[in-house]
Amino acid sequence: MQFSKVLKELRNEKGWTQTQLGEKLNVTSGCITGWENRGREPGLKMLCRIAKIFDVTVDYLLGVEED
Repeated sequence: MQFSKVLKELRNEKGWTQTQLGEKLNVTSGCITGWENRGREPGLKMLCRIAKIFDVTVDYLLGVEED
């Protein structure tokens, strides 16, 4: 699964809006929109912050499957 789909799924599971997630990450809702709908991806530091907020691994966020 792509990062954008994983992020949107996790956010929806928490019942958060893009604005709410943006506030938690100290980014704009437009930034979240870019990640979810425009194929943009955050840098490594932000990926780590997102993973921590959702209690998942960076690998999970990026759709890396273990063999």
